[in-house]
Amino acid sequence: MYIKRAIEDSIIKISKSFPVLLMTGPRQVGKTTLLQHLTEPERTYITLDDPDMRFLVKSDPALFMQRYTPPVIIDEIQYAPEILPYIKMSVDRSGRKGDFWLTGSQMFHMMKNVSESLAGRVGIVNLQGLSSSEINGVPSEPFTTSPERLMSRIRAIKKMNLSEIYEHIFRGGLPALYADNEINLETFYSSYFNSYLQRDIKDLTQVADEMSFYNFMVAVAARTAKPIIYDELAKDTGVSAPTAKKWLSILVSSHIVAIVQPYQNNVLKRMVKTPLLHFLDTGLCAYLLKWGNAEILERGAMAGAFFESWVFSEIYKSYLNDAKEPPIFYYRDKDKKEIDLLLMQNGTLYPIEVKKSASPGTEAIKHFKVLNPVTEPERFGSLNQHKMEIGTGAVVCMTSDLLPIDKKNWYVPAWLI
Repeated sequence: MYIKRAIEDSIIKISKSFPVLLMTGPRQVGKTTLLQHLTEPERTYITLDDPDMRFLVKSDPALFMQRYTPPVIIDEIQYAPEILPYIKMSVDRSGRKGDFWLTGSQMFHMMKNVSESLAGRVGIVNLQGLSSSEINGVPSEPFTTSPERLMSRIRAIKKMNLSEIYEHIFRGGLPALYADNEINLETFYSSYFNSYLQRDIKDLTQVADEMSFYNFMVAVAARTAKPIIYDELAKDTGVSAPTAKKWLSILVSSHIVAIVQPYQNNVLKRMVKTPLLHFLDTGLCAYLLKWGNAEILERGAMAGAFFESWVFSEIYKSYLNDAKEPPIFYYRDKDKKEIDLLLMQNGTLYPIEVKKSASPGTEAIKHFKVLNPVTEPERFGSLNQHKMEIGTGAVVCMTSDLLPIDKKNWYVPAWLI
């Protein structure tokens, strides 16, 4: 069963604008299925998972290009970067848009080669697992806190209760899990993780011990929605801090986790500069931490952290699915005042707090006021170029309806993202 993907329109637009389309993303998020669904009848599909095809590409890329003329889909391009200069020559000769559709799972192997060989010729899209909108079959759009947008959207969205949301959180977003509701999650994720270790990690010189890397991933999963402290990660996993930093960069490059940078503004003097991490697939995160089912997870000690990472990933995917870089930051200062998410758009900051509660109260927005100095930087001895406006704030929570808190802030149901 094919599930319509929110990124489809963006793929068509990019393919009409660039000779080469490169789709990246973790394993099994549906990259090949999506491109095959969108392809024209004359476009040939080639996978470099096929050893014979891979040998041909690596040993004689010129012959491969003669045999398989565009338009083509080349799956798992990271296995044969030798083909990239030949793709460059082909698109430079033809001048056509959309000749080559490429997919790849191993960004850490691939992006340097792509940026060097295809600069200016490639449009890149990042496909993640299914969003809640895609699962529920409703339109997706980049998340904003605009009350008008949210009120318009609420008419089309299916409401979800706490147990339904945690079922989504526990199951994760990989399409195969929604094509077969009877699938055993533990068996599926065990196979998925072993494939990731064997095929994406094993070849890396930075990772000599797969079990050590597994233990590292478990430690990272336990820190979802928390600031990154490399010394702590290193201590808990028995590796050096530089190794922990390298390994985390692998998880970022392979789209397993996302790093959220702290918001920086010279007007705000007491900000901390430690980035935050979120596991992008909460199902994989739950598997690594051995949570048994959605009900136990919802009642467990990490329920709030999982909820926060799920909300983050839904907002994050809403921008990727529109082929936009997610404009997401967070705020934390030395006085331990925090704002979970900040959207920064067009000179305006939109503060967002995430609470599992159904009625968080006005305490949830008490730290929003720490941003006020950015609206008048001159008063605080800073340049006017640091000036920002503060837009509508939101508390994403388990409220049953979209409700105002005050003139500038709203309670937003988590299912409305």
